[in-house]
Amino acid sequence: MSKPILYIKSQCPWCKDALAFFKSNNIALDIRDVLDNPNDMADMQKTSGQNYTPTFVLDDCVIADFSVDEFKAAIESHPDKKTLLGL
Repeated sequence: MSKPILYIKSQCPWCKDALAFFKSNNIALDIRDVLDNPNDMADMQKTSGQNYTPTFVLDDCVIADFSVDEFKAAIESHPDKKTLLGL
């Protein structure tokens, strides 16, 4: 399994919640702050078709602009990824 990517903006409250959720579930992430790196912003926009954070990417699973509860609901549509993440 490739490491999931989490695109964030450092001051985004939803990003902070997402980071805490993934940490509490022992999920290692490749964290990319799109405000620090324009290339990461471009990659996120290309991958997800939008520019809101947090945006989670794991292979073909893309969940954009979510709260933790929205992430939990969205990952249900990707049972293989949910299992890989140990959720």
